[in-house]
Amino acid sequence: MERVHFQQEQMLDELKDLVEKNLFTEAETKMIMKKRTMFERSLVRRVAKKEDYLRYAAYEMGLEQLRRKRVARMDIKTGPATISDYALVRRQFHIFERAVNKFKSDVALWVQYIEVAKKEGARALVGRITARALQLHPNKPGLFILAASHELDHQSPSAARVLLQRGIRLNPESLDIWKEYVKMELGFIESLRRRWDVLGIKVSKTKKEEKPDPSQQIMGERIIEEENEEAAKMEADYEGDEARRMVMEGGIVESVISSAARAIPRLELFECIKGVICNYPSPESLRRKLLDHLYGEVRRTLPRDARAVVFAARRMLTEETRGKELVEGLRVANGEILARIGEAGMVEEYTKFVEEWCGKDIDIALKEYLVGSLGRVSGVVGGTPAKLREKYGIAHVL
Repeated sequence: MERVHFQQEQMLDELKDLVEKNLFTEAETKMIMKKRTMFERSLVRRVAKKEDYLRYAAYEMGLEQLRRKRVARMDIKTGPATISDYALVRRQFHIFERAVNKFKSDVALWVQYIEVAKKEGARALVGRITARALQLHPNKPGLFILAASHELDHQSPSAARVLLQRGIRLNPESLDIWKEYVKMELGFIESLRRRWDVLGIKVSKTKKEEKPDPSQQIMGERIIEEENEEAAKMEADYEGDEARRMVMEGGIVESVISSAARAIPRLELFECIKGVICNYPSPESLRRKLLDHLYGEVRRTLPRDARAVVFAARRMLTEETRGKELVEGLRVANGEILARIGEAGMVEEYTKFVEEWCGKDIDIALKEYLVGSLGRVSGVVGGTPAKLREKYGIAHVL
């Protein structure tokens, strides 16, 4: 009970200040003291539960929200800070601090603590919490992503890069962390583009003498060990015209994609990265170049994978493809798949490809073309072309 009494003593000054500012009545502060005492007793019992800490923290969050609403309603002018201005938020942090010290292995609890600190704008505290969480849980990619996101929110791309590189080295098979790394580098290109536009720095489109790819200094055959030293040299690496050109043409992102392909030679990785590239608001020329590099890595990494063959073959086809581009895209995809149709698993994947496109709202002639091609393939599961013709009302193609 001594610990409970100690905590009660720590509350007195802030409660007194709240009453003096007319934000809470004496009756309300007595109720606050009673509720806090009840929470404190639940925390010092022999078997405290995580839910006890979370309920206590939620109560303090509600109090702080109420205090802020009353300050706004009473139009209290800003003056020198007093203890009640920060005590409720500080108590939230104190509760979470006690919780993570008791439940060190609970990653979700660490994440909640980080989110609360971010919500309150405690940037330095967020950095300290994430550092401790990563030290305890280096095999949790989500923590590295959260920490890197925090650094990016505060305009520290070099620190974010260091964190993601460290996360990749410790969790090389995590799809999420590779995906976030690609997204971060795309954002880095865009931020440099805007900055150089403001400064009037022009990027030459003509390639001069061959120089080492600056992206290799960030993601080469292996992730660099001297992370902090490399982060400090980042800006200097892009001072030359050739280096700037390589950056803006996606040299860094291409290097990341190649490293990811070596670490996780699976189609799921390429599908994730394709989604990032297609959804990020990059210039069309950069997007096409990166996708070409991605498909090249698919062919190099998974040359015998039937699903990968179809994935690469349909590179010209998207949900928005229409008109002549759709016709050409289907022709190219169909031809490339048929050229490999004798390989293991290709008939099944080709059948799925044809079924997918016959189910879309495209011209009937294109459906006839695909079903006719499928019908001429030996080894198709019995009746599939006929079923497709019947299902989609397609005339028989000889």
